Amino acid sequence: MPSKRLTREESRARTRDALLEAAAELFAERGVNGTSVEQIAERAGFTRGAFYGNFADKHELVRELLHRRTERELAEVRELLDGADGQTRLREWNRARAEHLEEWLALRLELLLHALRHPEDRPALAEREHMAREAHAQALAARFEERGVAPPADPQQLALIVHALEDGLLLQRMLTPDTLPADVVVDAVELLDRLWSR
Repeated sequence: MPSKRLTREESRARTRDALLEAAAELFAERGVNGTSVEQIAERAGFTRGAFYGNFADKHELVRELLHRRTERELAEVRELLDGADGQTRLREWNRARAEHLEEWLALRLELLLHALRHPEDRPALAEREHMAREAHAQALAARFEERGVAPPADPQQLALIVHALEDGLLLQRMLTPDTLPADVVVDAVELLDRLWSR
């Protein structure tokens, strides 16, 4: 049976996806500044023209990459937490992420460095961080409500603490993997949860 021919929009979406995935790999390997448009296009199997047919420049690609990565990660976590065994599945997700922690952190830190060097791209990173904190805040508020416990502070403030703690613990896990478990973030959040629910 002949395969279904892609529409122009579907073909364009596949090209953009391939360019974004290639960029993520290269940014983790070489850094944002150390990666050229030509290298991204070549890794994805396209021409330089295909890159510029989808993105105005590397800055636009970085912003799109931030947005997509954040949306995908948040969707995964929301799906994990939906159900009675949510915490168990979240713990397993964190263990799986730990297997690729260096690549994940390399990309995250490269995108932070990019925003540091290019202030015009900081709003995109700020939006990514806001989305992540908002997801934490909603999860925390729901847990307090389930238990009938008043939060010790605004859930947004508690979410900021959890989000910053996650970043710090993942760095520590990368530096000393033999002394910290793969699900160290879940352990820490559960500890805070118990303290905040007293």
